[in-house]
Amino acid sequence: AWSIERPPGDTAGCTFCHTSSEERCSTCHQRHQFNPAVARHSEQCKACHWGKDHRDWEAYDNSIHGVVYQVNKWNPAEFDFSKKLADADYVGPTCQYCHMRGGHHNVQRLSTVYTSMGMSNADRGAPLWKEKRDTWVSVCDDCHSPRFARENLQAMDEACKDAGLKYTETFKVAENLMLDGMGEPMPKDLAPDWSGQHIWSLKIGAYHEGAKYGGKKGESGEFRMSNCSDIERVCFESVGYWMTYIFKGMAHGSWNDATYCDGSFGMDRWLVKAKAASEQARRFTALEKKAGINWVPAEFWRKGDYLDQLSGMKIVKEFPGKTIFDLCPEPGWLDT
Repeated sequence: AWSIERPPGDTAGCTFCHTSSEERCSTCHQRHQFNPAVARHSEQCKACHWGKDHRDWEAYDNSIHGVVYQVNKWNPAEFDFSKKLADADYVGPTCQYCHMRGGHHNVQRLSTVYTSMGMSNADRGAPLWKEKRDTWVSVCDDCHSPRFARENLQAMDEACKDAGLKYTETFKVAENLMLDGMGEPMPKDLAPDWSGQHIWSLKIGAYHEGAKYGGKKGESGEFRMSNCSDIERVCFESVGYWMTYIFKGMAHGSWNDATYCDGSFGMDRWLVKAKAASEQARRFTALEKKAGINWVPAEFWRKGDYLDQLSGMKIVKEFPGKTIFDLCPEPGWLDT
């Protein structure tokens, strides 16, 4: 949602991918070279599956598996792409070998999506996820022992748990600042979010029921990438970017990526940045109070040429008093 609120020119990377792979075969099989052998190369996934918030290609490419692939992919004795995946005998795994095991085209069947193995603060050992996790481990069993696979899965769990502690603390710093009335600017001072609401952008998950976070009981805030306080953007990037680096890096065996390349080290930096921003806001507030200064947010937070292009402003202007949820033709329509 924090992407689709934006002008069409901003979201080429979103729309070209999400209206491509989900609708036609030629995304992976190449329209002018409809050859399964080409589609079996990992680079076919690279066009869409890379970047800050879905760092799949980078994680794979920097891993030992990716290195094995890159130095051997031209040798048919090591990677015979003429064979179906069910018959393949690769010296190392490709994206397709793991995620489309045996040639199965339901990629999510063998992914970590919807298993709380990623950015959720969840009990990853809960029975709810057992079948999915066992399936995940079974893919590694093709080349490794079950113990090796489960130890790496546990390592990923521990890395994600540690990262969860950091981003939870980052959110808490922002939350306390907002509750104390020191966020700059506050939700009421901003242009509406993509849905047409003025709710704190981090009012998600555990904060749903709190009226003090804005909105009615049960209403959710919406992540903002623009037109929000700096500390809210820091929180967004902490979970949306650095947590992704950690999760994707550990899932693909790219441990360096999970640590140094803006993974856990980046999350450390963003936690420090959030704390520094909070402390500065509190000092400024104390000084302004002592000096009798009543700070009023600048008008550019509410209005501007760019903001006029966002979906929230359009809703407010064309449907006063409504939000995008009031305009939904039926429940769940956003999912389709």
